[in-house]
Amino acid sequence: MSDTGDKKPLGLRAPGARPGSVKQSFSHGRTKNVVVETKSRKRVVAAPPPSAPAGTATRAAAILGDPARRPAGISDAELERRMKALAVARAREAEEAQRRAQEEAEREAERQRKLAELAQREAEEAARAEEARRKAEEEERRAAIAARKAAVQAAPAAPAAVEERRAGAAPSPSPRKTDRERMGRDLDKAARPARPGREGEERRGGKLTLAQALDAEGRQRSLAAMRRKQERARQKGAGQEPREKVVRDVQIPEAITVGELAQRMAERVADVIKALMRMGVMATQNQTIDADTAELIVEEFGHRVSRVSAADVEHAIDTVEDRPEDLRPRPPVITIMGHVDHGKTSLLDAIRKTNVVAGEAGGITQHIGAYQVTTDSGAVLTFLDTPGHAAFTSMRARGAQVTDIVVLVVAADDAVMPQTVEAISHAKAAGVPMIVAINKIDKPDADPNKVRTDLLQHEVVVEKMSGDVQDVEVSAKTGQGLDDLLEAIALQAEILELKANPDRAARGAVIEAKLDVGRGPVATVLVQNGTLRQGDVFVVGEKWGKVRALLNDRGERVTEAGPSVPVEVLGLNGTPEAGDTLDVVETEAQAREIADYRERLARETRAAAGAATTLEQLMARARADKDVAELPVVVKADVQGSAEAIVQALEKVGNDEVRVRVLHSGVGAITESDVGLAEASKAPVIGFNVRANAPARAAAGQKGVEIRYYSIIYDLVDDIRAAASGLLKDEVREKFIGYARILEVFKVSGVGRVAGCLVTEGVARKSAGVRLLRDNVVVHEGTLKTLQRFKDQVQEVQSGQECGMAFDNYDDIRQGDVIEIFERETVARAL
Repeated sequence: MSDTGDKKPLGLRAPGARPGSVKQSFSHGRTKNVVVETKSRKRVVAAPPPSAPAGTATRAAAILGDPARRPAGISDAELERRMKALAVARAREAEEAQRRAQEEAEREAERQRKLAELAQREAEEAARAEEARRKAEEEERRAAIAARKAAVQAAPAAPAAVEERRAGAAPSPSPRKTDRERMGRDLDKAARPARPGREGEERRGGKLTLAQALDAEGRQRSLAAMRRKQERARQKGAGQEPREKVVRDVQIPEAITVGELAQRMAERVADVIKALMRMGVMATQNQTIDADTAELIVEEFGHRVSRVSAADVEHAIDTVEDRPEDLRPRPPVITIMGHVDHGKTSLLDAIRKTNVVAGEAGGITQHIGAYQVTTDSGAVLTFLDTPGHAAFTSMRARGAQVTDIVVLVVAADDAVMPQTVEAISHAKAAGVPMIVAINKIDKPDADPNKVRTDLLQHEVVVEKMSGDVQDVEVSAKTGQGLDDLLEAIALQAEILELKANPDRAARGAVIEAKLDVGRGPVATVLVQNGTLRQGDVFVVGEKWGKVRALLNDRGERVTEAGPSVPVEVLGLNGTPEAGDTLDVVETEAQAREIADYRERLARETRAAAGAATTLEQLMARARADKDVAELPVVVKADVQGSAEAIVQALEKVGNDEVRVRVLHSGVGAITESDVGLAEASKAPVIGFNVRANAPARAAAGQKGVEIRYYSIIYDLVDDIRAAASGLLKDEVREKFIGYARILEVFKVSGVGRVAGCLVTEGVARKSAGVRLLRDNVVVHEGTLKTLQRFKDQVQEVQSGQECGMAFDNYDDIRQGDVIEIFERETVARAL
């Protein structure tokens, strides 16, 4: 043996490495230790920072004490300054090195912690897998023992005796004892633990008796089957532990589909359908179940139930009250109201310096308009122009509801008229202040004092009559008094202190709505609160949409509209009703859900109103309708407000004998479906400021449907009234032309009883009708069979002359009876 001295033993280990071992785990519980090398990581440890001031002072003292070491041209002060700077730099570098070392140590500690956690998780998983494997093997061993017990007990003794006789052996002295011994051997063999990896040997070990060979139930499965079973058990044990069931709060409306209920519970639809079938309810995932059934299902799945009403979808609309510090001043909304042809639109044109009147058919306003005006003083005003015709009552009421100030326009030469009174009523009902503008002051017959006096009858007392309502004399034609009117409006707005919050979800009112070709449904909206922006999702009445574009009153495209700003909104899924409220919501799903709920509610309300009648009421209505003639019409208009006004005006046409029934009303062009509806009901189609498209015109020509176009509402109403008058029955009037008294009654052969009469008044004609009066009671009404004067047949007999009369099919005439002679005339009636 050689002496190695200080030499290190030869090996493949790298310098700085030390031996170690890692335990590897394999399937079937096998493990193996593997020798590895562990190399230590070089760690950088920062040296403690030197005492900078002391070292610097020492070196500075050495240099200062040795002038030969001092650089040339460096003074003592400069050298000291440089040395101080060098000391500061070195101290900073030392601190930085220490910080980096500390961060490196923290990262290394975090990495070691994660490695330890990972190793612990792997060890736990391996332990769980080993435990599952052990339990599976134990279960299999117990099952095998039980199977062998059953096989031994069921095996008969006869086959064993037969086997012994065939082998030439002596008969067993006690078959019962042989069976017990064999049973004991089998039980001992089954009780021995199986060696790992030797399942096949255990199965094939031992003697195969005739009883075991004949007993099919006692045979074991194949080795491959046993391995597959163990693998399944091992995978099941090594898998994740069953997660704890998540209990959810499930909101249940009044009706819900099975699929929606399963989605809210986060359960499989098939499981929900099975639960319903167990309850006796056969339903698919698209069928609707009631809230009580849904509650039972939710409770069966272990979730918490939260019953909600269908109306709760409205809670998505932001109804939070604004804080006073969030409110900002906003422009006033002024509505121009008054009687037709009193100069409302002309006055607004004079303020805006435009000419809207020229564009209105017949020179009257038939649409509600919204405009924004900036005065010379810089004030911004929003004006609403309403129609003055009697048919546009709803438009005027709608304008009064969304306004801040009402400007009542009264013509100085016409004074207070019916629609002026109606406008006063709307303003009082809305509770808004009023300013009276006495227009047409430039006319020679203008009498503003008469206007002020007439207003007193309707409890409107102007300032010049010692009241509190401002009145201004203006002329839309000459511009007189316009500045005074704007000043009065600004004063009234200042008193009201109008404010709104522009930094919240927008809310507004639909002034007008129409169906535009190329742009789709368009709504004129007056924003009342918040700011409406392009891209906002909103719900308006039974419709919803997303703002695709915003247009101001001059047709210019804008990106947002604040409080008191009128804009046209594009992007609706249908034409809303004028007067609906627009609310901005967060998502399209919320908007769609709210619109569907409102539409369903309106449909149910209409159905309930139609169904809330008894059988007797239906029979009475049917009898009443049988005596009433109807004129059906189909109405299409350019805007929703006009369609509403036309329908309301036509419903007022008629009496107890005839009436107008509007089959359908809508906005947009006349389509082929409108023509089909009119043809089925034998009704005309009325177009107000709209035309029929080409397919509709072709269909109307083929089916003989009349299409009538109008641009002025009172022409439309007059024509419909005339057409309805044609359905009235002609009035039959009686005109008494004479009286005669019976003096004598004769019996004439071939004629019957003939009355000898004296015409006491008027004239008697054969073609006229007669009534026989007895004691002033009508006993017969008919016609004359004969009228004779002496022996001649005559057509008439004058007063004071005698004649003979005989009645058709009536002979009961007596002396002293009075004959009343009359003629009938037919008079055409009109509404």
